[in-house]
Amino acid sequence: MGVLDYFLFNLALDSKLRSYDLVKLKVSDVAHGTRIAKRSTIMQMKTKKPVQFEITKQTRDSILDLIKSQNLSNIDYLFKSRFHQSDHITTRQYARLLKKWLIEIGLDPYEYATHSIRRTKVSMIYQKTKNIRAIQLLLGHSNLESTVSWRRTG
Repeated sequence: MGVLDYFLFNLALDSKLRSYDLVKLKVSDVAHGTRIAKRSTIMQMKTKKPVQFEITKQTRDSILDLIKSQNLSNIDYLFKSRFHQSDHITTRQYARLLKKWLIEIGLDPYEYATHSIRRTKVSMIYQKTKNIRAIQLLLGHSNLESTVSWRRTG
């Protein structure tokens, strides 16, 4: 797993963002000058509401490595595309990376999707706290029914 893969995986777990919000993150969303934020807030595309997420030390370290290795500025996308049609990787590219990671660790890629990553951390938090309102906030759901249905399927 390369630096970009490692960083993308860590940030996907930390942020709990939908894939189309994750791939569009910019350096300025997670860094203030040369300091990586412990917490970030972004506006979700689906709900048009802000959602906050914490960034663990491990992920902050990988963000810093990525910014340095790719010489990124505050206006750059974190996940730059290698293709000229897009400034950032697509959700399809992210899904392909996830499939590759799953195969590498011996899991069936047809049993997981990018949305599985979004649910991973909140599932662990829910198991410990049983606090559905906290899960609603972490996922950025507008109404509690969306979160309750997540619980039935997640």
